[in-house]
Amino acid sequence: MTAEILEKVFEVIKDRRENPLEDSYTSSLMDEGSGRILEKIREESIELLEAAELEGRKEVIHESADVIFHVMVLLAFQGIEFEEVMDELRRRRKPRGSE
Repeated sequence: MTAEILEKVFEVIKDRRENPLEDSYTSSLMDEGSGRILEKIREESIELLEAAELEGRKEVIHESADVIFHVMVLLAFQGIEFEEVMDELRRRRKPRGSE
């Protein structure tokens, strides 16, 4: 698996933060502030849980993408680089055999 697409999406999100577009969903989320972004993360997380419990694979994938996207918007809004999250995940990874 590659994180390349995540990095590309994050760059677009940061660009929308720095160069807002009138018809951009991402720009409008950031313009509305952290409360709206948190509301979207909450909403999408609930939809993911419902999909996992009641719906099929396709909906779980769709809702997972929504959650990831909105978390990335929050990161960019707060000035946190995506690579910082990747570094934290790397730090948490246990070397093989130490489990």
